[in-house]
Amino acid sequence: MDLQDQLKNLFPDHQVPETTEETKKTDAVWLQDDPIICKYEKRKGKPITILEGYNGATEDFKKLAKELKTKLSVGGSFKDEKIIIQGDYRDKIMTILKDKGFNVKRVGG
Repeated sequence: MDLQDQLKNLFPDHQVPETTEETKKTDAVWLQDDPIICKYEKRKGKPITILEGYNGATEDFKKLAKELKTKLSVGGSFKDEKIIIQGDYRDKIMTILKDKGFNVKRVGG
């Protein structure tokens, strides 16, 4: 007897709502027409990747920054409407953003 069966025994009148693909997508990020600019710089001799040019809500961009940092297992920050990732991860970031449906433009090098 699994958990679902136990719950049905305790609450026989309860109807389980059916989940669809649309209800599972709760963390959708607003997509834009202009490309996000992905550029490479060196600050104090260390490489960083900068993402800028997002037109949507700031909270969505912060969620995107957190997701990128966890997927790449690197440090970074969100400052002045820019995502700053430690290290040169342009290729990986561009593939992640393209999989999400973003337009990405590579700048510098």
